[in-house]
Amino acid sequence: MTARPRPVVAPGDLSPRRDGYVELRSYAAIGDGRTVAMVAHDGSVDWYPVPDLDSAPAFARLLDAEHGGCVELSPAGPFETSRGYVPGTNVLQTTYTTGTGVVRVTDSLNVGSTGPLPWNELARTVEGVAGEVPMTWRVTPGTMFNTVSPWIQDTEQGPVLRVDAVSFGVRSEALGECVVGGQEISGRFGTTPGSQHLLAVVSTHSEPLRLPTPASIRKNVDLTLDMWRRWTDLLEYDGPYRADVERSALTLKMLSHGPSGSIAAAATTSLPENRAGTKNYDYRFAWVRDAAYTLHALLRLGEQEDVHAAVSWLLRLARAQSPELHVLNRLNGAVPGDGMTVYEAPGWQGVGPVVSGNAAAEQLQLGVYGDLFDMVDLYVGGGNVLDAATGRMLADVADRICDLWRRPDAGMWELPEHRHYTSSKMGCWHGLDRAVHLADVGQIPGSADRWRAERDRIATWIDENCWNAARGAYVWYPGTDELDTSVLLHAISGLDRGPRMSSTIDALREELGTGPLLHRYSGMQHEEGAFVACSFWAVAALAHVGRQDEAVELMDEMLGRGNDLGLYTEMIDPADDAFLGNFPQALSHLALLTAALTLEDTGRS
Repeated sequence: MTARPRPVVAPGDLSPRRDGYVELRSYAAIGDGRTVAMVAHDGSVDWYPVPDLDSAPAFARLLDAEHGGCVELSPAGPFETSRGYVPGTNVLQTTYTTGTGVVRVTDSLNVGSTGPLPWNELARTVEGVAGEVPMTWRVTPGTMFNTVSPWIQDTEQGPVLRVDAVSFGVRSEALGECVVGGQEISGRFGTTPGSQHLLAVVSTHSEPLRLPTPASIRKNVDLTLDMWRRWTDLLEYDGPYRADVERSALTLKMLSHGPSGSIAAAATTSLPENRAGTKNYDYRFAWVRDAAYTLHALLRLGEQEDVHAAVSWLLRLARAQSPELHVLNRLNGAVPGDGMTVYEAPGWQGVGPVVSGNAAAEQLQLGVYGDLFDMVDLYVGGGNVLDAATGRMLADVADRICDLWRRPDAGMWELPEHRHYTSSKMGCWHGLDRAVHLADVGQIPGSADRWRAERDRIATWIDENCWNAARGAYVWYPGTDELDTSVLLHAISGLDRGPRMSSTIDALREELGTGPLLHRYSGMQHEEGAFVACSFWAVAALAHVGRQDEAVELMDEMLGRGNDLGLYTEMIDPADDAFLGNFPQALSHLALLTAALTLEDTGRS
């Protein structure tokens, strides 16, 4: 159970660019705790927003091949690619083999000697391994989706690239002569065995530009490697699928926003969930749901510092918003605006629209209350104590659940049709169940008797209205025979781990499944790719209902669906295993962690 199957697509199998775009499976992600860069298998950094992950991206070839901008570094002629992360880190190493030699490129978003740098620093170090390899490089910022025009300022310290309020400096070592064009800086050089070269892009936003020496940048690469390894060493896990658990944990750490403690749902915006382009969204926000699931995983893995930061961030928001909680927030804690901005940009492979913003923030989603209480209960269960103000706030929220659960909502899937979704009621049950427990252990004040009674009413309501004997399943909402995979989360929560949930799993896989892949709810087979997290939820649900062998089989099949680096996007097309949706997707990796941890627990019992 510890060996991951071979990926469906290895880097050597990836096709070259088509109209300037590569397959989403091509991308590796690197990060520094503030932003994320996406590196294609052909050596092009096609996505890199600065200073933060949710900033406007000056390098956005991912969504605009012609005007998006990129940082290219690769052999000048044909090559084959192999790659992997430096073990225990989010630093990428790519080896290019050509007809004349071999070269290795190490890509890092750097930190400094005392922690995060006050500027952004993308370092690309090059090492000649064998033979001689002609190399080419280019730094060309984009137009931020046709809203600005980059320009180059000639300074005493060399050319500086300006894009709106962002300044970029190119630092180089043994890269040959730099050629300064109208809106780009480029060059050519050659490697020999043991030769060392450096291309770095440093940047600041609305402040002076720091231009570190190549030697200090190389030192920061070493510090970054050490930082990631020290964090990985904190993880206490020696169970099944250890390599996949570690990679998913590192991916979640990479999506964390260090300055605030929040966790982004994904590193990108506008990657389509279907090839028609009708479902393009911005996921560079922090969902309460994702924060709760992340804490569950990290607590189990023995991590403490990020857990406390994320709990504190979320509880600050809850106190500010109580008793009405927003489903998502900006990474800095601000509430997003109501609408979305649509840009004049083509989108990945021409599948637009390209958008920023997310309209779901103002929706009523009852499941968020269960997520909040689950997170707090897990945190307290880890040996921690709530402050008095948080305890009073949570008591108010529990009282609010007692009233709100009777209302229709948008459901977990943020739908425009407000209904009495089954999984939403299950989330309210879970929230009150955890509130009762927190009151019983003296962590929150309030009327636990009311919470207990209302919790039991919700369970009765679900039993009487949401179970469909003809389907042999919990249905999506009362009065329908359609299905929704999010009910699987409540095998995990403990609401039902008996015959009904077991039968629901079978119904879901029969109607919504293609092989190991599952679609979100009835009808989505015809509208979008399969939702990766749903399959991992099914793994955990199968294990919880006592079907361990089937759970292990499904887990093994799903682990073969990531890319060669063990990264997962939001969705996979069952027709060809192509990645769809924003990437890397926190919820997919969170579900993988939940599945692996559940298999460890149930395998021991």
